[in-house]
Amino acid sequence: MEETESNSPVPHSQQAAEELQEGLKNLELLLDIPLDVSIEVGRTKMLVRDLLMMDEGYVIELSKGASDPLDVYVNSRLIARGEVVLVNDKLGLRLTDVVSPAERIENLA
Repeated sequence: MEETESNSPVPHSQQAAEELQEGLKNLELLLDIPLDVSIEVGRTKMLVRDLLMMDEGYVIELSKGASDPLDVYVNSRLIARGEVVLVNDKLGLRLTDVVSPAERIENLA
């Protein structure tokens, strides 16, 4: 005699719901982990001599142009790029490009 789905101890839909619930509990463990998020406008290299000459009004030339997207790093890993926006008199960043999960994993190596 063939075993049917009705003979299984837990229906598939109930089993799937339980697995989803367990997955959400596991995810909740990660939700409160603090991450360092930084937005990079640009970079430059300087000599110690130039660093010591700095004073108010000193201008540091950066590697990026004014219209280039800013880089978003999480724990020192590039995850996105975006553009500056003004939100209620505060600066924000609108993401224009998010690094794919596959690329993020590749960059971990």
